[in-house]
Amino acid sequence: MQTGFAELLMYVAPQRIQQAQHQWLQQITRILGVERLDAQAAGLESELMALWLSPQLLLTQTCGYPLMTALRAKVQIVGRPVYELPHSNEGAHCSLLVARADDSRQTLEAFRGSHGLVNSRDSNSGMNLFRHTLAPLQREGRFFANTTLTGGHRNSLARIKAGEGDLAAIDSVTFDYLARDESDEVAGLKVVARTAPGPCLPYITRLGADAAAIRLAMNQALLEHPEVAAALAIREVLPASEADYEVLLDYQRQAASLGLHEV
Repeated sequence: MQTGFAELLMYVAPQRIQQAQHQWLQQITRILGVERLDAQAAGLESELMALWLSPQLLLTQTCGYPLMTALRAKVQIVGRPVYELPHSNEGAHCSLLVARADDSRQTLEAFRGSHGLVNSRDSNSGMNLFRHTLAPLQREGRFFANTTLTGGHRNSLARIKAGEGDLAAIDSVTFDYLARDESDEVAGLKVVARTAPGPCLPYITRLGADAAAIRLAMNQALLEHPEVAAALAIREVLPASEADYEVLLDYQRQAASLGLHEV
């Protein structure tokens, strides 16, 4: 029997998302007849780049920005999900720019010179879309007075709530999952603006794998287990290519042309 790593680590909250993804992966590997290797035992759950580039990778999800930079031509795209969530549409999502609900500022321009929070420099939703949205409002190559890296969207939410930052860009799927389940993590926050859309986070496999067969198995598993599809709010997985994600580099170039090279 063939073996491979199959992990979905981009969206891990609320807890039922983790549970549904585990069930989905079990069914996908069953349909494909592949034995799922233990990524945790191999030390890959916390080393995303190593997982993404593993020669034993069967299936995982990455961010669109590193896909087009660090991973370009090194992995194969399986597809992108169609989320049935408030801020997603036909395989696209966005980022929501959030602040504390009791912050009196109502416009993005009012946050110029404040404290920005970024989950990571290689994030599309937390940095690239954020930068693109703020670029027209920058002055002398800056928007924020200072910026802090938080390590994750949920960390950014917690820091905003704690008063350790003023504005952050949160992946809309992350936010909508938490809001749907009435999580305390998004209570007391407001959405100040939303970014331009971008293609949803891609599913990838190693070069040489049968991406079409993997995508077919993903969709078959969703049809066979509607409770999993409902929990994940995924209608289907669409075919995708690097061309779909080129817009993310366009956003990078547009921000740079306006003078904002980093958030």
